[in-house]
Amino acid sequence: MNALAVHSLWTTAAEPLNKIPAPKIEYTQLAPVLIVLGAAVVGVLVEAFVPRRGRYLSQVFLSVLALAAAFAAVVGLAAGGYGTTKAGIAAMGAIAVDGPALFLQGTILLASIVAVFTFAERRLDPADHGHKVDSFAAEAAAVPGGDHEKAAVKAGFTTTEVFPLALFAIAGMLVFPAANDLLTLFIALEVFSLPLYLLCALARRKRLMSQEAAVKYFLLGAFSSAFLLFGIALLYGYAGSVSYATIAGVVDGSVGTVNPALADTMGNDVLLLIGFALLLMGLLFKVGAVPFHMWTPDVYQGAPTPVTGFMAAATKVAAFGALLRLLYVVLPGLTWDWRPVMWGVAIVTMLGGAVVAITQTDIKRLLAYSSIAHAGFLLAGVIAATPSGISSVLFYLGAYSFVTIGAFAVVTLVRDAGGEATHLSKWAGLGRRSPLVAAVFAVFLLAFAGIPLTSGFSGKFAVFKAAAEGGAGALVVVGVLASAVAAFFYIRVIVLMFFSEPKADGPTVAVPSVLTTLTITAGVVVTLVLGLAPQYFLDLASQASVFVR
Repeated sequence: MNALAVHSLWTTAAEPLNKIPAPKIEYTQLAPVLIVLGAAVVGVLVEAFVPRRGRYLSQVFLSVLALAAAFAAVVGLAAGGYGTTKAGIAAMGAIAVDGPALFLQGTILLASIVAVFTFAERRLDPADHGHKVDSFAAEAAAVPGGDHEKAAVKAGFTTTEVFPLALFAIAGMLVFPAANDLLTLFIALEVFSLPLYLLCALARRKRLMSQEAAVKYFLLGAFSSAFLLFGIALLYGYAGSVSYATIAGVVDGSVGTVNPALADTMGNDVLLLIGFALLLMGLLFKVGAVPFHMWTPDVYQGAPTPVTGFMAAATKVAAFGALLRLLYVVLPGLTWDWRPVMWGVAIVTMLGGAVVAITQTDIKRLLAYSSIAHAGFLLAGVIAATPSGISSVLFYLGAYSFVTIGAFAVVTLVRDAGGEATHLSKWAGLGRRSPLVAAVFAVFLLAFAGIPLTSGFSGKFAVFKAAAEGGAGALVVVGVLASAVAAFFYIRVIVLMFFSEPKADGPTVAVPSVLTTLTITAGVVVTLVLGLAPQYFLDLASQASVFVR
């Protein structure tokens, strides 16, 4: 009897269980993200195994190679029709491979390549104890001003970990605008936010200010992530799924009850509206829109300037991509609900950024408020809720990112004994002391102001035209007024540089290596090309403006 019982146990256990289905991953379509993530992991191994003096060159080479390869993969996917006819959902519904995703990924990768050049710059500061120095702390863990830090500077240590950190951040940014469900969106947000919090704390000069900036960014970023996550939970309760397509289906009524366990809450509009508002707060924080902008000036001022340029450009591209996908794919059925809210946010963002920038005396804070105003102009294109709205925002993001990285690269060149001379009074007479640098900075400022023949004008024109066609004419009027206010403080800086007497104890302009020169040249070329002949790129953006669902 006992043997029978044992035997019956055996036979029961041997029955085949329901197998867990193996995930189906389209590696080719995910190649850009996988290349960057793989390089980031290799970068961590380089830190562990390569001798200290060989790390800098290895990391710079690896980072640039990986970003270029990822960009080539994006171009390959676009050429293979994945942006148009073959657009679809990859990685079991987690990631969308379509026109906007590929366009934004390409923009992020190109901007990141020129930003990495500024990370690698080592000729701006005089050599310290015979060692070349960059913008990053010698020993990030050392107490600022302590003996440990002095020893690290004397030994010529450099924080080459910034390169793998930047690669991890870029990988998160590549996934963020392509995420096709709310959990992927959240994970991508964390993957690119956490390295940025660290990068902000690594400035070589003014280390306490840099660490303060990082702590502010981290705390406020943690709050915004919490709001976003709470919004995701409420939307899951509303739709019974985190997938964008399912939520959109429940919103417009084409999908019935998905999950019997959630039958009581499904279709409850209170959950939808509150969840959506919380989700929007998380995204508007990343974009830097008023009233979620309070971190921007402090973080931009305290972070190492190469990191500020990288964040200002790439984070905005990723966050606007995610925002567009959310509003156009998940919530097209709620356009009447979200448009009035976004109108309000866009108006206060344009006016708030432009008006407060007038009072700034620090060039990095001025550019921070300028970036807030630009977030408002971009929101005008988002509000259009038309295909031309999408394409105009894509074009503006591409144009804006290069101008921004170029402008911050110029800021790194103007130096005095304490490092970068960011106070505006120090820039007086710069046009006489160094006409070329002042002229280049003037080009970037005119592009920010949206003066014709620069990329800023083409971008603003496209965005405002889309907004007007989408029925937001009043918003365009506010935008033009805000642009006029903004033009005042940009032109004020140009007047200060060219029409003031240089001070005897004024700053010097450092001669950069080929790396920063390339970054600034790329910025100027893109600014002028997109200003003088924007049509090809506008067409490219309009071809890439169809989301897959």
